Amino acid sequence: MTTLSIIAVGAVALLHVYFLVLEMFLWDKPFGRKTFGLTPEFAAASKSLAANQGLYNGFLAAGLAWGLCLGAAGYEIKLFFLACVIVAGIFGAITVNRKILWVQAVPGGVALAFVILTR
Repeated sequence: MTTLSIIAVGAVALLHVYFLVLEMFLWDKPFGRKTFGLTPEFAAASKSLAANQGLYNGFLAAGLAWGLCLGAAGYEIKLFFLACVIVAGIFGAITVNRKILWVQAVPGGVALAFVILTR
């Protein structure tokens, strides 16, 4: 079960690195526009906001990586950052797109459950 916990937290961290890349570097590129369903005009106008959002996703990934690097001593850090992931996912689902619940909050919740169960 500990291995599943590490894999789950690592997967959530990698998801947030992916979100960082999408939002900071690909937002106004064809792949980013297609991923988020954006017009070129909207993507250009909102590029700096997306980059800021991507940076926050990077902080979530960094926090989860930090918790993983600490092993058992990083238990509380993993709990905190996974809770942040879940809250951000729920807020995004309510305010932006319901899909965010499934892409961000649910994986965070699964990882959180594994972390708690392997304590």
